[in-house]
Amino acid sequence: MTKLAHLMQRGTEFLGCEVAIMCGAMSWVSERNLVSAISNAGGFGVIACGAMTPELLDAEIAATKALTSRTFGVNLITMHPQIMDLIAVCAKHAVSHVVLAGGLPPKGSIEAIKESGAKVMCFAPALTLAKKFARSGVDALIIEGSEAGGHIGPVATSVLAQEILPELGDQLPIFVAGGIARGGLIASYLEMGAAGVQLGTRFVCAHESIAHPNFKAAFLRANARDAVASVQIDPRLPVIPVRALKNKGTEEFTRKQIEVAAKLDAGEIDMEAAQLEIEQYWAGALRRAVIDGDVEYGSVMAGQSVGMVHVERPVVDIIAKLVAEADAALAR
Repeated sequence: MTKLAHLMQRGTEFLGCEVAIMCGAMSWVSERNLVSAISNAGGFGVIACGAMTPELLDAEIAATKALTSRTFGVNLITMHPQIMDLIAVCAKHAVSHVVLAGGLPPKGSIEAIKESGAKVMCFAPALTLAKKFARSGVDALIIEGSEAGGHIGPVATSVLAQEILPELGDQLPIFVAGGIARGGLIASYLEMGAAGVQLGTRFVCAHESIAHPNFKAAFLRANARDAVASVQIDPRLPVIPVRALKNKGTEEFTRKQIEVAAKLDAGEIDMEAAQLEIEQYWAGALRRAVIDGDVEYGSVMAGQSVGMVHVERPVVDIIAKLVAEADAALAR
């Protein structure tokens, strides 16, 4: 067994794959084609359920199973109004791992997932929350720093890793995410006690990714500074920051927040409806960019590692390159 395989063993055994590299659940991108390609290449693909209905998720899982016989997971957003129905769909298909993202899991959700025989993974953006999840019976954690694309927390990956891995790394498998694009960094986190890693931005320009050519082109020409976090305009609207490539859509979001705040002032909507409107904005803007190719007004969600994505290549080559780089770093 190589040193890399030894360091990844806990992660590969937990995920049921050959290489403890997960693909982040990116809405509209992490669907059947990319997910199955990553699992077939020895990694661990994760379907991004996002705002899917139970019927759509049912069809997506079935289509993914038709493309791979290997394990993959499903990412569910905790604020989804039909989350318990989505969990039931995952159970119907005997999905092996369910990832809960976007906040505290609703009452009974963790228990329902575990009753189906699936493993539960949760995102922990702080040590206190990581400890809470560990006590609540979560099987593994993902710690994702602010360098990541899409919805982000306020703390850098390197800081979270230093805080959480020494405290909880012996208790349950922990996967590190945010800003990872090369194998050398993967090796470093494994040596710190991580069970594996999660990458999203690195896989967007895979051949198997269905992202529009315009979307991929935006990634290939971008640098780290282009991936900026959205700004919260009104303190009453607790908007979770989103990291994306700066464009006219970024300015549109600022205007959207002002519009929603005005509705809140006028009593036309309540706080819950206001937050939902913000989330629906992001969902629509992301689809326009990923599927329709509108990279000017759509949301081109990308992590700061986008500056290290230089070419479009097959998933199997991306994973092989990451493994070779990690092996080389561990051999030094």
